[in-house]
Amino acid sequence: MTTVTETGAAYGAVERTAVHFDDLDAMGILHNSRYAVLVERAVSQWWTERGVSFTGGRPTTPDAFNAVREYAIIFHRPVASVGDIAVHFWLDRLGSSSASYGFRVTSLDGEVVYAEGRRVNIRLDPATMRPVPWTDHARTLATALIR
Repeated sequence: MTTVTETGAAYGAVERTAVHFDDLDAMGILHNSRYAVLVERAVSQWWTERGVSFTGGRPTTPDAFNAVREYAIIFHRPVASVGDIAVHFWLDRLGSSSASYGFRVTSLDGEVVYAEGRRVNIRLDPATMRPVPWTDHARTLATALIR
């Protein structure tokens, strides 16, 4: 996957990512489950570039330990070929332990909207698997994504 980040875009951030042949279903369109993967890769890439990731199977910061609690997507037009597309994402709300993202999957120029939706992540304590507050460091980084 090739990604390029544009911070400060109209939607918080934009990651350029590739749709590969094996992402397509039997009808030759992007399989519905792959949209979630593309959004996951885009959001993860943005945080990784800021030092919030997993290295060697361990989180680089406490904020990397989080899980998706909710995911909703509306499909507008199918992606019908391989090649690069854009994933726009932003934070609608940053709660104590939650982060509510909005996202849009588009053509590179943003003219064609393939899908849009919402995803909510919850920061977890690795020992208890219960929600815990984001650190001040994550909150500072997240301000670039708040819409």
